[in-house]
Amino acid sequence: MKVAWRSGPLAVRSFRLLAGGQFASTIGDYCYAVALPWLVLSAHGGVILLGTVLACYGVPRTVLIPVGGVLADRLGPRTLMLAADAVRCVVVAALAVLAARQVTSLAALGPIAVFIGAGEGLFIPASFAIMPSLLDGERLTAGNALSTAAVQAGSLLGPALGGALVAATHASTAAFAVDAASFGISALTLLLIPRRPAAGSVAAAATEAAAGTAAPAQPGGVLALLRRSRTFQVIVVVVIAANLANGGMGEVALPALAHATYGAAGYGALLACLALGGIAGTLGATRAGGLRAPAMFASAVFLAESVFIALVPYLGGEPGAAAMLCLSGICNGLGNVIFLTVMQKWVAPGQLGRVMGVLMLCAFGSFPLSVAVSGVLVRHLGPVPFFPVAGGLVAVAIGFGLMQREFRTFGAADTAGDGGDPVAVAQAADDSQAAEGSRK
Repeated sequence: MKVAWRSGPLAVRSFRLLAGGQFASTIGDYCYAVALPWLVLSAHGGVILLGTVLACYGVPRTVLIPVGGVLADRLGPRTLMLAADAVRCVVVAALAVLAARQVTSLAALGPIAVFIGAGEGLFIPASFAIMPSLLDGERLTAGNALSTAAVQAGSLLGPALGGALVAATHASTAAFAVDAASFGISALTLLLIPRRPAAGSVAAAATEAAAGTAAPAQPGGVLALLRRSRTFQVIVVVVIAANLANGGMGEVALPALAHATYGAAGYGALLACLALGGIAGTLGATRAGGLRAPAMFASAVFLAESVFIALVPYLGGEPGAAAMLCLSGICNGLGNVIFLTVMQKWVAPGQLGRVMGVLMLCAFGSFPLSVAVSGVLVRHLGPVPFFPVAGGLVAVAIGFGLMQREFRTFGAADTAGDGGDPVAVAQAADDSQAAEGSRK
């Protein structure tokens, strides 16, 4: 552990600040998730008001994700994250005051939800774009893994804390106050991180390499990259298809299966197993920094996940379902960190925010369609057959990717030649293929 502390991501002060701030912020987010429904329903606001307030949060969050990507590239991810957290700290503090006064009208809660959702939408792409400015290439995979694990741990602790505060006080005020404080802590940690990329970091190295070459800059923005890069096109398709499967499985089929078979306590146990598996897989990715063919390895992991998803309702009741969900969580956490790290290394620093914005929009934007279609399928087929359908869709998505050479070689060590810049090499390969296609 001493070696890991001295040489790994935790040896970098800025990384420790970021991970600690995001851990605190996630705990606060889940306190909010518990406190808001309690506030509305306990004041007899009804489920229609609750749904409307949640929509006021969800719509701006989704719409502003690509805007957040653009601003992250123009202002810097650290600056945008700091601004978003500072604003949300003030807004949630105002919400705590309203909760203390039992104000639950749509006129009061709606605008607050809009600001909170907008802040989240702006924050998300920047949170994925900041890591290459803090860590070098050798530490980046482990840093992504530890940062994601901190967020996942916060998602386990946050609901318990929020529920305890609401139960102890019979009100939502304290939980909202904790959320506001958590945004303040996150903003403070971001303020303490230097604005410039750290010396030797992936972003600094890429900037220096770009400054030292006579090659012309890549034209256009992220849409131009999407048009010319077969690699990016395939990744977008895979992300959309995989999230269409996972959203419906987790939010519709799994609770329907638990409600019909295992009960509320069983459902909670299944979710805990899925979350613990996710943490284990994410932490396991700290050892996956030296892969020569990361896309192939991650694809194999996701294919295994598709099998575990398909088997959830078929292996002896709740214990079998819990085991399959835990294994699927392990695969999901491990594969996501590997792909995220390769993406961070592949994309030029000036475009990373926008690229992450596109990918996060694909992930979040597919959710409404996923749960709507899943609801229809589960209603007509029942929850049990849906799991092999979801697992099959994940397998088809990954299989489509593996059929494309650009996807199979994405991030592979031998594509970078003798130490060449992975951003330049990947984009040059895409441009070369485009030029060859035009000659034909």
